[in-house]
Amino acid sequence: MSVMSLRAATYRTRRAENTVSAILLAEDDESVRAFVTRALTHRGHEVTAVSDGDAAIDALKAQTYDLMLTDIVMPGLDGLALAETAARINPRMTVLMMTGFAEARQRADDARGQSPVADIITKPFSLQQICNAVDAALAGQRPAS
Repeated sequence: MSVMSLRAATYRTRRAENTVSAILLAEDDESVRAFVTRALTHRGHEVTAVSDGDAAIDALKAQTYDLMLTDIVMPGLDGLALAETAARINPRMTVLMMTGFAEARQRADDARGQSPVADIITKPFSLQQICNAVDAALAGQRPAS
């Protein structure tokens, strides 16, 4: 069974059992971090929110997550380097990225073939868009545009 198939099967089982998914959110902007945390918590997910890549690495070493949602542009360890490190720590975890910068999105798109990134969400996004993207990534699908 492929990693994506295993992720999708695990997500479907959790949804059927009405259990939550563990999500790690790495976002340096406090208002975006709070908005996304509220949205995903309201959706029934367990969210651990951190403000940078180094804190995300510490969280990944302490707990297993189903999905990591990370900003690409952050001080210190950026989202691309974080995704690569996260894949070594937990290769079964889904990674979803977000950015408001066209250049950062292009770098992430270029690296997608060699990275564990399921999708890239463009900021600004709505509550519905972020929730749909997370649900689709956890189910192993690309979100509808």
